[in-house]
Amino acid sequence: MPQKATVRARAPLRVSFGGGGTDVPPYATEHGGCVLSTTIDRATYCTVKPREDRTIRVKSLDLDILADFSAGEKFRYDGNMDLAKVALNHFDLGDGADIMIHSDAPPGSGLGSSSALLVAMITALAELKGVHMSGYEVAELAIKMERDELKIPGGWQDQYAAAFGGFNWIEFSKEGTLVEPMRLHRSVREELEYRSILVYVGRTRLSANILNEQIAESAKPKGTVKDALDATKRIAHDMKRAILKADWQRWGELLHEGWTHKKNFSSKITDPQIDALYEAARKAGAQGGKLLGAGGGGFLYLFCDYERKHEVTRELRRHGGEPVGFALDMDGARAWRVREERA
Repeated sequence: MPQKATVRARAPLRVSFGGGGTDVPPYATEHGGCVLSTTIDRATYCTVKPREDRTIRVKSLDLDILADFSAGEKFRYDGNMDLAKVALNHFDLGDGADIMIHSDAPPGSGLGSSSALLVAMITALAELKGVHMSGYEVAELAIKMERDELKIPGGWQDQYAAAFGGFNWIEFSKEGTLVEPMRLHRSVREELEYRSILVYVGRTRLSANILNEQIAESAKPKGTVKDALDATKRIAHDMKRAILKADWQRWGELLHEGWTHKKNFSSKITDPQIDALYEAARKAGAQGGKLLGAGGGGFLYLFCDYERKHEVTRELRRHGGEPVGFALDMDGARAWRVREERA
């Protein structure tokens, strides 16, 4: 086993362009789902520093929460640091450790931060224990921990995006998941970055409430949600073709069409304030967009007419939003050992 050392891991956040929602069971297993997404230059982090005693001290730098546990104990899930507990239950450290976790985005941002944080913890702990895991193994373990052990409702795309990184076409079925990296020309990636905006709507959402409604309705053989998910899957395939051709007009149209269908997933997806912000952006020159994640808040993604992006930015600020750009990140989850500074 490798010598004890401080280990740090990073797992990227993602922007999902098309197909989101079709990765959520039972739709994904009964009808098959697909997602087109990319990881971006924002991430989650986990640092594990071995201690000389048997104390496991977990600190969330974002929430300023500190919790102490004892090495070797079986952790019970009670809503306090459960993501850390489920990872520690799988990787028995044997001895104590200081564990620090944080993210470049708040929980509920729609960027997949919770799943990415779990992927970062798995990656760090596996490195500490000298365990090699493939991207598929990391993602599948994260899904098992989140969905089966912690009973958190949701889909499967975030874990694969964080584990693999890059611009991917991901297919889901009862037989399993297939990640297809898309080798986009650099000029296509840079044009996408240039014409894209993220704007935080100023609050996070309770994704579980939204997803529970979607899951219940999507299980019905017919109905508004099932029809919307079918349309979302079709649009994702069309978006894949559009990005490969760098057909930006079609890309923007499909984003907008996808958003109109996503609003049918749940009555809690959007609200009048979000709709007003989106429509203001559209009038200013946004060709399409969507709320990321389950909806209800977090980040709004917008794709703009290249000549009018500055007008969209100005209009968003006039409505109280703070638009930001982002860059695509082609790297997936990774860990490294840290050389400690001498006193």
